[in-house]
Amino acid sequence: MSPQEKPAIAYWHLWTDAQGISHQSRCAMTEFELKSMKPPASPQWQGRKTHAEMTVMVTVQPVGWMGMWHENPKPQWIIPLSGRWFVESMDGQRVEMGPGEVSFGADQNTIESDGRKGHRSGTVGDEPAVLMVVQFDTPPAAAAPCPFC
Repeated sequence: MSPQEKPAIAYWHLWTDAQGISHQSRCAMTEFELKSMKPPASPQWQGRKTHAEMTVMVTVQPVGWMGMWHENPKPQWIIPLSGRWFVESMDGQRVEMGPGEVSFGADQNTIESDGRKGHRSGTVGDEPAVLMVVQFDTPPAAAAPCPFC
């Protein structure tokens, strides 16, 4: 990527459709502007900002940890710092992620179907999954994928 070429940053979006079923879509953040964070610092690519109340936490999922079917408590970014984890949506899609891969969990308001509601997640491999979670205090967005494009 050249210094003048806008970046495209991939992420997974776990979302709920109008029928209450969760899905995962591969999305990309593409709204970037080349500007200085605070002059005289050199310009860098900055993405769309979100102004909202939020909680930032780090969670450690032990080896073999499994979170049975549940919804994300609030819309949240999940950023793996080390280890690997997976997310399985109600439609059966399973996505494994590690450091450098990002997910936005917004599967609120799902409807139980065949014993599934929301998603299930867990660690992959023989090391704990360390995740940074940025949880928003706002209601979920409309039932459509890729809200941060």
